[in-house]
Amino acid sequence: MSASVSASRVGVWLIGARGSVATTVVAGCAAVSAGLHPPTGLVTETPEFADSGLPALANLVFGGHDTLDCPLPKRAEALAAGGVLPYGLTAAIGAELTAADREIRPGGPAPGDTRSQDELIAVFAADIRDFVRRRDLDRAVVVNVASTEPAATGTDLPPSSLYAAAALRAGCPYVNFTPSTGLHHPALAPLAASSGLPYAGRDGKTGQTLLRSVLGPMFRQRALAVRAWSGTNLLGGGDGAALADPAAAAAKNAGKERVLADTLGSVPEGEVHIDDVPVLGDWKTAWDHIAFDGFLGARMILQTTWQGCDSALAAPLVLDLARLAARAHERGLTGSMTELGFYFKDPVGEGPSALGEQYAALVGFGERLRGEVR
Repeated sequence: MSASVSASRVGVWLIGARGSVATTVVAGCAAVSAGLHPPTGLVTETPEFADSGLPALANLVFGGHDTLDCPLPKRAEALAAGGVLPYGLTAAIGAELTAADREIRPGGPAPGDTRSQDELIAVFAADIRDFVRRRDLDRAVVVNVASTEPAATGTDLPPSSLYAAAALRAGCPYVNFTPSTGLHHPALAPLAASSGLPYAGRDGKTGQTLLRSVLGPMFRQRALAVRAWSGTNLLGGGDGAALADPAAAAAKNAGKERVLADTLGSVPEGEVHIDDVPVLGDWKTAWDHIAFDGFLGARMILQTTWQGCDSALAAPLVLDLARLAARAHERGLTGSMTELGFYFKDPVGEGPSALGEQYAALVGFGERLRGEVR
């Protein structure tokens, strides 16, 4: 089979399948596949990946797990009313939204659920395998896009780790687009190592940290001493509500801090505050205040403002990651896909934190994916 085209039918199993990001992923894939909108934000649609053998967007089939019961078409209508999706798009892609909604299965554990962790993993894995079989798919990729959960404590697996274990048990590559524990739980390390599957994560880099991964290297390369770096995030929606929990916010901020430490070579004073502002919905604002010293101790300030739609920023990255992970699986690659650090705040494995270096590694990964399928 030629590396420039892959006829594989690939399932994209979304954890948090009725959330804003997942709905935008499904709607966006349908819109771009139908030629209704250009593939803006899709790195895998740029010339650098034209011969990497990635599955076509039109060959992606969606399903997933969620604890919510709001149908995808209704969720898409709400996003359109909020300006996240274009006016009139939901009517044009209603069939695709309905088809994906039929493939969503109950998540968990729900309050009062008496099933053991292994029973839950078995049910989730069976759902994924059934999806692959019924839809006659060559493979499926599991992507966690659910709301952030607090950092795991103790030996019990949090929900994100139950889903991650189910993905591996079902024989599927796994991508953690959230700051949640997922495969990072110590109990899952042996399973991940022995699975023979590719995996990547964690915490998608869509806004403030994306900017930090560019500015941090700039300060270091110009030998400017950063004295303090403080930030504030205002956001609503499901993530805003989840991150109102200090434990969840701490999990989110860990990745932001790692980027500064890695790119600057030290940790400056300052911290990031996350505020839940429900009226903002899917829109977020991030401010950074950077104090730095120049030549002869001249004290200077850089302030940035990032305003964006979280789902519109995240959705193309999720599609990129699903396509890259599927192709890696098709090529027989295993283990941590460190070259995908371009997409994450806190990537697994050892790799650079500067965006330019990460992009070079990603392009190299695209070249690695070329060639005949074994």
